[in-house]
Amino acid sequence: MLLLNIDHIPGKQIEALGVAKGSIVQSRHFGKDFMAGVKGLVGGEITEYTEMLNQARQIAVKRMVEDAEAMGADAVVNMRYASSSVKQGAAEVIAYGTAVKIIG
Repeated sequence: MLLLNIDHIPGKQIEALGVAKGSIVQSRHFGKDFMAGVKGLVGGEITEYTEMLNQARQIAVKRMVEDAEAMGADAVVNMRYASSSVKQGAAEVIAYGTAVKIIG
């Protein structure tokens, strides 16, 4: 599956099929949260959160690709990420874009 954050595929004609999306609500893990708190006292990157969000983005993209494939898409253009806080200690990560069929 071709994923692009531009609104076209250079040199190709495309037909828009609809919005493809995938999301995950990820909560913090107590053990990792404790270690992140300790790291926050001394400064530097909080790798526990970086890893958690990277994993959440990967899952959201996988689900978006599955959604696009279900529509018969060859690619997703204008792909974007968004996130929002759902509740204290939990956030949603969503990947979305336009599912397209390459027609020429």
